[in-house]
Amino acid sequence: MKSPVLFLIFNRPETTDQVFAAIRQAKPPKLYISADGPRSGRPDEEERCAQARSIATAIDWPCEVQTLFRDKNLGCKLGVSSGIDWFFQNEIEGIILEDDVLPMPSFFTFCDEMLERYRDDPTIGMITGSNLVSKRVRPDNLGQNNLASYFVTAIPLIWGWATWRRAWQKYDLTMSTYPNWLASSQMQQLFHGNALVMRYWQDALDRVYQGKQDTWDYQWLFACWSTGMKSIIPANNLTDNLGYGMEATHTSATKPACLIESIPSDLSFPLIHPQHLQADWQVDRLMFKRIHGIHWWGYLRRQLRPLKKTIQHLLGKGESA
Repeated sequence: MKSPVLFLIFNRPETTDQVFAAIRQAKPPKLYISADGPRSGRPDEEERCAQARSIATAIDWPCEVQTLFRDKNLGCKLGVSSGIDWFFQNEIEGIILEDDVLPMPSFFTFCDEMLERYRDDPTIGMITGSNLVSKRVRPDNLGQNNLASYFVTAIPLIWGWATWRRAWQKYDLTMSTYPNWLASSQMQQLFHGNALVMRYWQDALDRVYQGKQDTWDYQWLFACWSTGMKSIIPANNLTDNLGYGMEATHTSATKPACLIESIPSDLSFPLIHPQHLQADWQVDRLMFKRIHGIHWWGYLRRQLRPLKKTIQHLLGKGESA
């Protein structure tokens, strides 16, 4: 490996152990470890955070190690974004892994090569290791060489990814340019006038812009979309997400179908480069449908959520009475 790795951890020693084992196998020359602090009012969390930190710092290969361990909890929004800020204050490029994203061995080699190849291409904003439509889309379906190792998408996926300081400098936690972007025709052009997709993402980005959701990743999506940066995506899915379960913060108890069917498998080397770097709207639309649930049934289900919560609340009151 040539690239430095940022390892974002928190309070899950079980998944941290699995992901760290993959990092240890890859032996990066530099490892940055950023850990959010325990939340107040959770008696066992301090111990679990300490266990995760102990696992992530058990370096047994030649490696330069830097740590950023928080004493207090910053939350998902500031905890993750400040860790990435710190990483790119020290490095011009690198790989980012969260404590529940398990990479295949070729993920690291793929990121290494892509970081170098597209280092000075401003149209490419990141490399993702996650391909959750790998069973349904192959490069030869996109007019590419049928052996191409990757293609381009307009959708940033952050379950194992890599980027450059030049791209991260466009990140703005407050999304200050969002109102102007919304008032322009950029969103309509990006989503090809698809009303369902535009409605979904405006609702999501509105919540983040208004501070109603404690997250960092939608701001990264917006940074890529508002500046026209595309993502490199491998032909095979190179990561698995271990974060589905009762302790998950932003995922559900069960894996979604798109993740179950996208079984991780290594790429072959040397990589075969695609004939062109243009995002395909039909593929992007499929990704929105499969990964984000942007379809009519999903739309109706989201609209009915407030009603469902009201009914559950009323039924709960009835039981208590």
